[in-house]
Amino acid sequence: MRTVNIHEAQTQLSRLVEQAAKGDGFIIAKAGKPLVQVIALDTPSREQKRRLGFMAGKVTVPDDLHQMDAEIEQLFAGKN
Repeated sequence: MRTVNIHEAQTQLSRLVEQAAKGDGFIIAKAGKPLVQVIALDTPSREQKRRLGFMAGKVTVPDDLHQMDAEIEQLFAGKN
């Protein structure tokens, strides 16, 4: 995502807004520090992009998932 300083955003606001409306958002910064992000209203938010449960029923977790192999347990415990 492109970063522009406040002065550039003021002088080129119309062009920048048109680009953001087409999906090419931008960040406005002051003295190099990002302040705001400008994106199109119909851009999906981060929460909408996350699809929780999309693998439900397609993945199985073994019953012994939390069982530690004896060799690994020795390595963690520091025993030789």
